[in-house]
Amino acid sequence: MGIERYDLISSENLTAFEFISDGTKGKIDKIIQFSSTNYHNVYNLGFGDKDVITGEIDDKVVSNNGDSEKVLSTVVESLYIFTDRNPEALIYATGSTKTRTRLYQIGITKFIEKVKADFVIYGQIEKEWHFFEKDINYDAFLVKRIKVKNEKCKS
Repeated sequence: MGIERYDLISSENLTAFEFISDGTKGKIDKIIQFSSTNYHNVYNLGFGDKDVITGEIDDKVVSNNGDSEKVLSTVVESLYIFTDRNPEALIYATGSTKTRTRLYQIGITKFIEKVKADFVIYGQIEKEWHFFEKDINYDAFLVKRIKVKNEKCKS
C-alpha cells in the first residue's frame, strides 16, 4: 500500500497476527485474529491490544498511542495476507462499541482509494448490506478480496 506499517508475526495457518505498536505511550502488543463463523467462508476480524495476563485480545481498551494510521495500515496488510491464503473469504468486522465502529469507518474511508482495486467493501445498515460509501454511518463491514487474474503476454 505504500504506507508505513509494523512487522507482523503470524500463526502458521495465517489466522492470527501479532505486532508491537510503538508510539507516545510506549510499546503495546496488538493482536489481529481471523475467526471462522457459522457461515461458510465468513470470518470475523478481531483486533485489539494483547491482554498481558490472558494473552487474548482486549478490544475494549483505548490505547491512543499516536500511531493509528500505522496500526490501521498493519491491519490492512493482514487482510492481504489472510485473503492471499483464503481468496474466497468474506471478512466481517464491527467495533466493540459504536464509537469504535465509527473509528473503523474513518479508517476505511482514509484507505478506500488504496484498497478498492483489491477489495470490495460493504457496509451494513439495519441488517442490509450496501456498497461502502463515504459519509454514511454503518453498523458493520464486510470485505471481499477481488480476484486478480495474472495474465501473461503471449509472444
